[in-house]
Amino acid sequence: MSQNSIYDFTVKDNKGNDVSLAQYKGKVLLVVNTATACGFTPQYAELEALYEAYSDKGLEILDFPCNQFGAQAPGTDEEIQEFCVLNFNTRFPRFKKIEVNGENELPLYTYLKSQKGFAGFDPAHPLTNILHGMFSKVDADYAKKPDVKWNFTKFLIDQEGRVVSRFEPTATKEALAPAIEALLK
Repeated sequence: MSQNSIYDFTVKDNKGNDVSLAQYKGKVLLVVNTATACGFTPQYAELEALYEAYSDKGLEILDFPCNQFGAQAPGTDEEIQEFCVLNFNTRFPRFKKIEVNGENELPLYTYLKSQKGFAGFDPAHPLTNILHGMFSKVDADYAKKPDVKWNFTKFLIDQEGRVVSRFEPTATKEALAPAIEALLK
């Protein structure tokens, strides 16, 4: 892979236009795959709270809807945008629906996963045992593989375009905020 940072990628916005991620140079980025009909969907409110708290200090959240996990991001890009704005008043950029694993995965996600593998679920989260049980039935070695496991996996990128952390869906806003603050200083 010839890409050395996230800035080497171009993605599609939710209207299908090319967006060079180089436009985010100098910003702290939180890249997240989302879904509108998932048990973690209320995290949109947490993401928007983080955006409100830190966007004026240099944080940008990049939202990539993904329908790969339980078909929980149904609808068109326009319908997803409308859902997020109406239900969670989100203001951060939303991109075209993508795949994060497999043959058709967005190259950006191939890169992100190569930089930070699966980080483990938060043992204190009430859904951790359910997720672990679900994944280990399919693949006993799932935790050793870098694939995105579920909706709302987050990659934290520093101002130089380097992937510095990966947060699984069980990570709360309270876990994310200190990591974001540390990069913004």
